[in-house]
Amino acid sequence: MAESTKSMLSTDLVTDVIDNGQVSGQQFLVVGLCMFLNMLDGFDITAMAIVAGAVASELELTPDLLGIIFSFALAGMMAGAMLLAPLSDVIGRRKIIVLSVILVGVSILFTARANTFTEFIVLRFISGLGAGAVIASQAALAAEYSPEKYRSLSVAIATAGYPFGAVMTSVVAGFIMPDFGWRGMFWFGGGVTLVMGIVAWRFIPESLKYLFENRPQNALQQANAILIKLSKPTLSEFPDLKQEERGESRGVFTNMTSLLGKEHRKVTLMLWTTFFLCFSTLYFLMSWIPRLMEQSGYSVEVGRMAFFLFNLGGVLGVFILGMLSTRWKLTNLVSLFLFTSGVSMVLFAISPNQQMLLMVIIFFMGILQQGGFTGLYAVAAKLYPTEIRSTGIGWAVGLGRSGAVVGPAAAGFLIAAGLTMSGNYVVFALPMLVGGLLAYRLKVN
Repeated sequence: MAESTKSMLSTDLVTDVIDNGQVSGQQFLVVGLCMFLNMLDGFDITAMAIVAGAVASELELTPDLLGIIFSFALAGMMAGAMLLAPLSDVIGRRKIIVLSVILVGVSILFTARANTFTEFIVLRFISGLGAGAVIASQAALAAEYSPEKYRSLSVAIATAGYPFGAVMTSVVAGFIMPDFGWRGMFWFGGGVTLVMGIVAWRFIPESLKYLFENRPQNALQQANAILIKLSKPTLSEFPDLKQEERGESRGVFTNMTSLLGKEHRKVTLMLWTTFFLCFSTLYFLMSWIPRLMEQSGYSVEVGRMAFFLFNLGGVLGVFILGMLSTRWKLTNLVSLFLFTSGVSMVLFAISPNQQMLLMVIIFFMGILQQGGFTGLYAVAAKLYPTEIRSTGIGWAVGLGRSGAVVGPAAAGFLIAAGLTMSGNYVVFALPMLVGGLLAYRLKVN
């Protein structure tokens, strides 16, 4: 066991324990578990899109009722990010992550037994609530267990689990639905998620930064158990806090209001606006790529292939941006990805109507747009100090997700008004161009 000491650790635990020395297996485990939990969230939330037709047929739901079910899951994710995730700044990252994963798992299992519209909207809201809390809280935890050089990469990898899980949904459905139907999808997703809740309870540690600064009951014992796993010296007692680290006990409301305090107001408003703009365009594409391809004369299969390539490019883009962030300034990269994704949408709009060319552009569009968008999570994790990190990420994601409501709805009105596929791509390129410029001004390394 490591020798107990007080002096070997300064008041800056992140610098002494996380940033210095070799990255340990425990740190890899934390980031890997966060990514896998996000994969399950991506699977559980997007499974409804795959089974929608079968659910509508069995329960005799009209398209407008299906739309309400989709909206309730989205509303739950907003509420989870804005209301549950901030609790992790007060009671700890680990508790919120574990409880939220279990909440998702249980609600998904109950969804497998749902027989009415009311049951569906309630359960989808609850599932979204847990997923929204997990996405924000795990980004904070991954950041706090990563050395500064690899922090953006770690957050990007962890957050990439969500789109990767969404890609896997259609693959898993091919094995499950022929034999077990739509309920089998929810039995599978809920069961695996619940098991992972137990795994998270067993293996996900509390944030060292949180333990040091908040010092809950048994904080020293918890910190020493983590230090042993990190192969670092243990503490006989916590070192004294720096004067600037001392403060009154903070609550959820205090943390929320501090986002718009003098110190953080400017970057908070820019971050919220950037998330909103990116969400509006991303969900326009996620909702309308297949349908717009069909309306341009292509088959249903081509529309699905375009959607698959967009999301596959997204997974690849997340890892590309994460790797590049170890060498170059984070917000410069995010800005470049977002801005050039807007340019790629304009190129798509003016390109000749040739299937292979359009597929290639859509693939690169996914790399640029989803890579840059996911990079915003890392930006948010770096913008805010530990005491309000989950609150800052949660509110940025939650408020920004309102763009996911506005974007697809606005596209629907534009399409109904007769705007072509090319016209829609030009219109929704504008938020990405503006979002890229705003991201550059956030100035995060």
